Amino acid sequence: MRYTIVTETYPPEINGVALTVQRLERGLRARGHAVDVIRPRQGRADSALPHEQLVRGVPLPRYPGLRLGLPAGGSLRRRWRACPPDAIYVATEGPLGWSALRAARSLRVPVATGLHTRFDEYMRDYGVGFLGAPALAWMRHFHNRANATLVPTAELAGFLRGQGFHDVLHLPRAVDTQRFDPAHRDPALRQAWGLIGNALGVVYLGRIAAEKNLDLAVRAFRAIQVLRPDARFVWIGDGPARQRLQRDNPDFIFCGMQRGAELSRHCASGDLFPFPSRSETFGNVTLEAMASGLPTVAFDYGAARERLRDGRDGFTIAEGDDDAFVAASCRLAQDDALRERMSRECRQGVSSLRPEQVAADLDAILEGLAAPGTASTAMAGTP
Repeated sequence: MRYTIVTETYPPEINGVALTVQRLERGLRARGHAVDVIRPRQGRADSALPHEQLVRGVPLPRYPGLRLGLPAGGSLRRRWRACPPDAIYVATEGPLGWSALRAARSLRVPVATGLHTRFDEYMRDYGVGFLGAPALAWMRHFHNRANATLVPTAELAGFLRGQGFHDVLHLPRAVDTQRFDPAHRDPALRQAWGLIGNALGVVYLGRIAAEKNLDLAVRAFRAIQVLRPDARFVWIGDGPARQRLQRDNPDFIFCGMQRGAELSRHCASGDLFPFPSRSETFGNVTLEAMASGLPTVAFDYGAARERLRDGRDGFTIAEGDDDAFVAASCRLAQDDALRERMSRECRQGVSSLRPEQVAADLDAILEGLAAPGTASTAMAGTP
């Protein structure tokens, strides 16, 4: 089969959506399919691989390093007329995604969309909550023009169906448990962080941005610090809120963006992962922390609801209960034996997840869309 993936974000950009889309592309390719990628050019030095088409992009306001792809309907139609894909996956709802969806419909090529970002939730975090309902309506209009909309949790699938989204399918996520493994723990790195002996390493992993509810992470750590003066707060990632946090909290350790083996080493060298975000569509970092053996405190939705077993792998907190989030973080910080037990449990809890299965599920959906008369069967079989 020949598939095309259209996305506004893709490595070398580092964020959850970019890495998820790259894993899907590689997974489909590993299954023997030809996969083209359409994405924005990321700087002058960026050059296309043989299977890529780069389009013009513009910087995303308030998000340095991220770009929106500009509409490219004409060039996409010419490309797809010359070499028609069997099915298209549009991963993002930006201008490039919209033009790809329109081009696919005009050529009658089946197309699935991915809902990776809850823009309606982001409105609240950026102080314009009144735009939440219009954002959801805009997302519904976009995704209902596709043959199927793929989402990472059963919870989100049910919510969207209740909001009038059509043909919503659950495509579960997985984590690479070889890449994220407690075996990568590095005493030398911990020492560089100022963690001596059994000192406590509290880790934040992800984009450092307003929508991640970072003030609650700071509040939880300051409460931990009262109980554990030896604790250090280590931030792995980057984003527009980093400068403010670094200025206001000079004792925090900011490691910046980490990739590959360095990311594995940084994750495994922590002891506790309080994840305060309330706007995740899924939250890949939850699975990555669990696979690395980090007991996790997170609100009860997304990846935490799907995979985190309350009281075994960490704690799931009712949404909006900030006091309970802080209390659970402090409980884990104080109890070394509980953390050690949960570290083993959370690793075991994600050990059965396989990225290869996610690629197989996506393959089944796209193949079903491409084969008239079998699409409904393929979709019905999707977990």
